[in-house]
Amino acid sequence: MAIKVVGIGGSLRASSQSERALRIALEGAEALGASTTVITGDDLVLPFYDPAIPERSPAAQRLVASLREADGVVLVSPGYHGTISGLMKNALDYVEDLRADERPYLDGRAVGCVAVAQGWQASVTTLTSLRSIVHALRGWPTPLGSAVNSAEVRFDDEGICTSETVAANLRTIGTQVAKFAQRK
Repeated sequence: MAIKVVGIGGSLRASSQSERALRIALEGAEALGASTTVITGDDLVLPFYDPAIPERSPAAQRLVASLREADGVVLVSPGYHGTISGLMKNALDYVEDLRADERPYLDGRAVGCVAVAQGWQASVTTLTSLRSIVHALRGWPTPLGSAVNSAEVRFDDEGICTSETVAANLRTIGTQVAKFAQRK
């Protein structure tokens, strides 16, 4: 049975730079036979997470169900004001719905982390935030993470990255997620 990798990220803008980076990272997991699910753009427009309200929107139900079934996860956030986007933070807050599961939160799952921002400071601090959140959710950040400075590296309309080194790093992150998930 193929392992399942869920990719979450991007922004509200269709085919954003962070969404394109996410898709390249997932190519690495797919190359090892993983099935992938992409949750990005409008899929991230969720009600503010409130643990006191048990009802979930269809999009929130899909997110939680996908994460519950995931063997691995790839997170790609744009860097907004030195940290992850509000869309990403709210989506990750929904991981709380997994608290009572046999595998609570992201326990035992490899999680690849990527940040895309206009500048090194924002991309690095955003990557650090993602990795810290993954630790708090009991996930295992992959050894390789990527801070992509979109002032220097771009993804064109077909999703091709202007830096093969960056593209290779993104695919490596997806590969690491899949390899660690296979070892479980």
